Amino acid sequence: MLDLITPLHELTEGQEADFFALLSDKQVLETKNGKPYHKVTFRDANREVSFPIWSDATHAQACREEWKVGEFYKLRAVYCDTNYGAQLEIHRIRPVEPADADDGFDPLMCAPRSRFDPEAMFKELMAIAEQAIADEPLRHLVTGIYETNRDELLLLPAAKVNHHAYLSGYLEHVLNVTRHARLLVEQYVELYSDLVPPIDPDVAIAGAMLHDIGKLRELSTGAAGASYTASGTLIGHILQGRDILREAAVDSEVDSELLLRLEHLIVAHQRLPEWGSPKPPMTPEALIVHHADDLDAKLQMMVAAIADEPGDKEFTSRRNPLGQAVYRGSSQGPPKTSDAK
Repeated sequence: MLDLITPLHELTEGQEADFFALLSDKQVLETKNGKPYHKVTFRDANREVSFPIWSDATHAQACREEWKVGEFYKLRAVYCDTNYGAQLEIHRIRPVEPADADDGFDPLMCAPRSRFDPEAMFKELMAIAEQAIADEPLRHLVTGIYETNRDELLLLPAAKVNHHAYLSGYLEHVLNVTRHARLLVEQYVELYSDLVPPIDPDVAIAGAMLHDIGKLRELSTGAAGASYTASGTLIGHILQGRDILREAAVDSEVDSELLLRLEHLIVAHQRLPEWGSPKPPMTPEALIVHHADDLDAKLQMMVAAIADEPGDKEFTSRRNPLGQAVYRGSSQGPPKTSDAK
């Protein structure tokens, strides 16, 4: 009798196990002789298995009438490597039940996740705020917004597609932007120490942490990752980010000039109207955060294009969010150092 749950992606050839999986696809096809059958796809976060359910198979009727794409199932099956690819020999199958949570079922189990621990990222962001935002009311405003939305921010993707489009991608992206903005603002404060008014590190750090905060209302986190909310589609995250800031600032003692600069940074961080910003960056702090944000987003797209491209060609295809080929280098590897003297 099988007791332990083994993740689908850990199964090896010939292994029978109990596991949870998402039915991600079900198609009605025909054999060469015109007999209908179903091709089904079960997956977890790291493995997808597609295989036929023939019309005379044990589970054919249940597949046809009961199995629903987008729903999770508990299966007992044998994992098989065949000439036609990986397949499952299903012995038992049922929809997941609330009690399955005791065995580790997670409705977000199939969504890709950040490589980094969300709790650690959240903690580091709070530490940066405590260390780098000197203005106490502003610091409390920023950390208060984060603490109020902590549970959602721990899971929130940064986008539905393009960059950091996976669970906890928001924290990964915002932490990177905040780190970069902190380094840049420290450099430029020193470089332009005679500027009047001076570049304000508080605005830059607070703005880096809050530039995408409107994604709390733009995106909804589900089993397949992020999807757009109605307000996300109709309004977008930039204006909703300013709304969140204004709502949180109602009872705060943040200086009105600081708040204005922070609002501007949020609405200007994407720079161009076609990217959603009604205004371009018009302060040094907004310009710093814009470029920190843009760099992190585009570099993650480039890294993903390199990592996800199959084969060993020198250039990736243009089928990536950047819409361009990326050079990966010679398949022969880096040149060897000559031993000649």
